[in-house]
Amino acid sequence: MKFFKPLLWAMLASGIAMPAQAAGPSPDELGALIDQFVQKKMAELDKQMGVVINLSGRQRMLTQKMSKEMLLIYLGIDAEQNRKNLADSAIMFSNTLNGLINGDKSMNLTETSDADIVKQMTLVASMWQSFSKYVLAALESSQVDRAFMENVARENLPLLKEMNRAVYMYEEAAGADLATMAPVVNLSGRQRMLTQKMTKEFLLIAAGIDAEANRENLRNTVALFDRTLHGLRDGDPEQRLPGTPQADIRVQLDIVEQRWDAYRPLLEKGDTSEAQLRRAAELNLPLLKEMNTAVKMYEVVSDSAK
Repeated sequence: MKFFKPLLWAMLASGIAMPAQAAGPSPDELGALIDQFVQKKMAELDKQMGVVINLSGRQRMLTQKMSKEMLLIYLGIDAEQNRKNLADSAIMFSNTLNGLINGDKSMNLTETSDADIVKQMTLVASMWQSFSKYVLAALESSQVDRAFMENVARENLPLLKEMNRAVYMYEEAAGADLATMAPVVNLSGRQRMLTQKMTKEFLLIAAGIDAEANRENLRNTVALFDRTLHGLRDGDPEQRLPGTPQADIRVQLDIVEQRWDAYRPLLEKGDTSEAQLRRAAELNLPLLKEMNTAVKMYEVVSDSAK
């Protein structure tokens, strides 16, 4: 738990309540009390790591969800509703970014103290400042043009890449106690991002923006989502997935698969008529919702595993 260790010294410095004794505790007694205190705090901080990996992973999804929503605005698919969705996504991304860096009790996030992660998150914050200009423009303008969307298509991926790097840094910081569950929380969380990335790629094809490259990207994203879904359920050593023995989570993964079976054929067929674009806009959200439920269930398991 190198990520949180500096906080323990600050906690110790704030004092530990001792039982009243005329001569004070002996060195051995003091050592035992400090050890109990540290173990208790380490357990509390360990529990937060599942939340940190979940919410940092959710940031990846939001980069793709915002890009998708801007594309839907550009394509004239429920433009006003998608402006509202975009505003909500941007607020969530900004608030979570601040919480990851500075802490936020309402999200159960502790201030980042690891110097390498602080540096990485500062980079993400700088890139978000640049990308958020497109978000604001899409919210304020009655129309967005092709050049605007080409810029969004180009600049969302570096933000995703650096946020993804931060998630893996958080996973590494979780330490040995979460060696099994941290990758599961991470990769189940990545599934949320993939639901939005594949939808974004489908819409880019419809918009005629790097259509051939995005057809290949879409095939790869669909394949990765499908492989990871099966790996979460039954295991995939190459992805560090041990499989899911918990009956309730397996039931939830079955629900995810049902949503996936409804959505996947549309993506693979490649029909970008307006009717199919509207269908894609409708089907991706239940898939995202059910995958998010699974991530939260894995987070609970990670908390109890420590």
